[in-house]
Amino acid sequence: MLAQIIIHTPLWVWGLLLALLALGLNQMFARTVTLRRSTLLPLIMVALSLNGTVSAFGTAPQVLLAWLVAGVLTGALVLQRPLPPGTRFDAPSRRFTVPGSAVPLVLIVGIFVVKYGVGATLAVQPALAHSTGFRLAFGALYGAFSGVFAARGFRLWRLALR
Repeated sequence: MLAQIIIHTPLWVWGLLLALLALGLNQMFARTVTLRRSTLLPLIMVALSLNGTVSAFGTAPQVLLAWLVAGVLTGALVLQRPLPPGTRFDAPSRRFTVPGSAVPLVLIVGIFVVKYGVGATLAVQPALAHSTGFRLAFGALYGAFSGVFAARGFRLWRLALR
């Protein structure tokens, strides 16, 4: 069955995976980024996460609440952590020096795997889209990814505003 799911996956999905892998791998190396660009990745990942939730489960209030609560909780945890050593902000150029990290790659692949897995599962078992437990669990998981990405971006903004 897994082979059939993979075979019937549209080619654009694999292209998206390659682009996301390239983006995540790029994050593994130290780099300088503008304030604007450092905001873009978290916003895109939060949007993909919310899109995954809404496209799979609609706008059911309890699912969106699970997404939001999980996002706020994980975001609050990440905000308590210090920035990685070597993270600096140069105010005149409005650029960050950011050390490389595998965390963005893991998060990016995580969102992709969850979105792909939910889509494949619902294609095989559409009734799960109406299962409260399934909807809440995956809504919360998407939200947790969003919270981590948003908080990582917010920590950089906090550094820039000092």
